[in-house]
Amino acid sequence: MNPERIIAGLDIGSAKTTVVIAEAVGDKKSKPTLKILGVGQARTTGLRRGVVSDIEETTRSIKKAIEDAERMAGAKVGTLYAGIAGEHVRAMISKGIVAVNGDEISKADVDRANEVARAQQVPQDRELLHAIPQEYTVDKNQGIRDPIGMIGTRLETEMYLVTIGASPAMNLRKSVEKAGYRVRELVLEPLASALSVLTEDEKELGVALVEMGAGTTDIAVFHEGKIRHLGTVNFGGNNVTSDIVQGIGVTQADAERLKERYGCAYEPLVDPHDVIELPSTVAQGDRHIPREVLAHIIHQRMDEIFNLVLNEIQRAGFAQRLNAGVVITGGAAAMQGVAELAADVFGTGVRIGSPEENIGGLSDSVDAPRFATVVGLALYGAHRAAAGFSPTSKHKALAGAGVDKFTKRLKIWLEDFF
Repeated sequence: MNPERIIAGLDIGSAKTTVVIAEAVGDKKSKPTLKILGVGQARTTGLRRGVVSDIEETTRSIKKAIEDAERMAGAKVGTLYAGIAGEHVRAMISKGIVAVNGDEISKADVDRANEVARAQQVPQDRELLHAIPQEYTVDKNQGIRDPIGMIGTRLETEMYLVTIGASPAMNLRKSVEKAGYRVRELVLEPLASALSVLTEDEKELGVALVEMGAGTTDIAVFHEGKIRHLGTVNFGGNNVTSDIVQGIGVTQADAERLKERYGCAYEPLVDPHDVIELPSTVAQGDRHIPREVLAHIIHQRMDEIFNLVLNEIQRAGFAQRLNAGVVITGGAAAMQGVAELAADVFGTGVRIGSPEENIGGLSDSVDAPRFATVVGLALYGAHRAAAGFSPTSKHKALAGAGVDKFTKRLKIWLEDFF
């Protein structure tokens, strides 16, 4: 085990905080892969709708999850790639135009055009997270992926800029630091998940990644190989649980258990004769309900969430361009019937996405939709390591500031793998 290649991903979800420790295998010529070494989980209590609301509580969850993962991996980590998402995320397209010096377009020309596109004024209360080159135009020829070596006099780049709220980012970093670790880099969660569950073909053909967390549902649309749209719906698995609490009259913890054990998101799949026993107090006596009742409650709410997601995709103008359909990940995606219900709502092919792209080691311990983000974060780190950004060497001093010149310069050409 090479300590320089150890990478950790941290996903602080509204329900669970998950950490994956892995070893990056491969260099920048071959696609980096991950060898999973350890996984740790803890209940999250300090988060509301994906944003840190209680630093002490969040710190406690982070510490426990990391310590569990370190124990399993038999390795210590100092820095982590942490995921961030939520309604404070904004994205916009920015253009950069430069005149070409020689006849042929060189890498320096492309870098200059990207710099111009990146130099957007970001408001004080926001932070630039990712700048992802989407396509280039040479003179009047649009839709070019890689303009280097082409002949032209004018180069235009179109860049997808993702910004986040500065205070959610600050509180997240602070929680990690209080736990005794450092955030190596913040990564947008749906982009991380895309790395671990989507195939190149899906991104090329057009696909919507729908990540169902406990607090929110995040959407990322890919088309022609690049990210095209990001959105968030403020409903998730917690809303389903609250509906069960109100509909059946059980505690939050019992509702969560019933959902996991007997839950079904698509009513027609349930056998009408199935009966489930409800947890009850002495005063209530024995209580039983048809499983259909539980499925009905879940179906209604999930149907509503998927319709909100569909509206978001339609508003972005991609509803007719998802030739590879929809991929659903996140904790709530593991329930029976989710794919069937989603296929009904979206009217297209649907699959449930678990991390399987480029991972080895203890891969069965992360073989579930809820690990999509955290494995994606580690994969992102592996791409970083493959590009020569070693986490331990001489750049250690630089990494402290988080956004120093070195990282900035690097960021731009590393965003290519989204």
